[in-house]
Amino acid sequence: MSFELFVSYRYLKAKRKQTFISLITFISMGGVGLGVTALIVVLAVMSGFENDLKNKILGLNSHALVLSWDNTIENYSQVSRRVESVPGVTAATPFILTQVMVSTKGQVTGAVLRGVDIQSAPKVISLDRILKKGNWQALETPPQAEGERGQEYPGIVLGQELARSLGLSLNDTLSIISPLGEMTPLGRVPKMRPFRLVGIFESGMFEYDSTIAFISLSQAQSFMGLGNKVTGLEVKTGDIYKADGIARAIQAKLGFPFWTKDWMRMNKNLFSALKLEKLVMFIILALIILVAAFNIVASLIMVVMEKTKDIAILKSMGATAGSIMKIFILEGIIIGTVGTALGLVGGLALCQILEKYQFIKLPSDVYYISSLPVLMKGGDILLIVASALGISLVATLYPAWQASRLDPAEAIRYE
Repeated sequence: MSFELFVSYRYLKAKRKQTFISLITFISMGGVGLGVTALIVVLAVMSGFENDLKNKILGLNSHALVLSWDNTIENYSQVSRRVESVPGVTAATPFILTQVMVSTKGQVTGAVLRGVDIQSAPKVISLDRILKKGNWQALETPPQAEGERGQEYPGIVLGQELARSLGLSLNDTLSIISPLGEMTPLGRVPKMRPFRLVGIFESGMFEYDSTIAFISLSQAQSFMGLGNKVTGLEVKTGDIYKADGIARAIQAKLGFPFWTKDWMRMNKNLFSALKLEKLVMFIILALIILVAAFNIVASLIMVVMEKTKDIAILKSMGATAGSIMKIFILEGIIIGTVGTALGLVGGLALCQILEKYQFIKLPSDVYYISSLPVLMKGGDILLIVASALGISLVATLYPAWQASRLDPAEAIRYE
């Protein structure tokens, strides 16, 4: 142990002539610990919300989309093979997307109709994970309701909120109306087709569950009169955070008239808002550590005042101003390190308790989750620890500098 560290450790252990100084030292440690605990828990909860939101968005959406300036893709099987040959792409599936009206007995509402290929779509989007009732295969061969004969309606899967607002349950029938319709001698006439509800999904996102309806790709092509065309291709990548680069590589390979967009660009505003909110919360809660740092400053100034004679004697024995300064810097760092360590243990323990027991309940109709999500990121924890130690170090500089400037002759003149 070096001379400076030995002296600073002894100063911390020694009984104070004024117990008030010791009390401030413990308050400083507690303040740093409380600030670190609060930062770890809040950032873990916000990371949990962000991760949960990302999983819900990607549960019903692909990592990237391949579209055409012509609004439709005709030879989609060939295009899909070319897309899957791009490095980083794991799967691709065709889709059709259009706006329709959903009509039941006495109720009509707008919806987004998605035509999907039941064979390849599960490789790209998490259809099985979000399905709550029924099954996806029934989109191709829907069952008949009891007592019905000869009425084989195509199948449809609705979001839970959409089905609830229309008062529908499995095997009920409904009508899909396309406002685009068909051209007749009397003008454009809306097209209507009956469907049977064969499944209900729940993605956890209200805007998805209340607006989206799935039918098979062949039924969507027939209903929209697209022939062998589709709206575009949904693409799954090996690394979701490299989706933007992979999307650009796909566009470069396909060329005009194709263009691409990735999930991060489609949800840029949402995730930018979450990132900004997380940064603001970090800055606000870091003020707790800053308040504790002022306590460290006050504590060290009082220690310097109490140890004036000791400092003078050390200087008379040959201690340099740098050594004196180092003694009090080390003392402040020890206070900050102990406080940070206590906060780190407390924060990690509280996060583990929140994750395991989930005793903080949330209204599921508002947040679509029943408990507080927690995700501890190593980068966030390292940033918090580094910030706490950095603030503690800066807080020691002024008291240590004052101690190093002490004149030994003045200090011991009247002793």
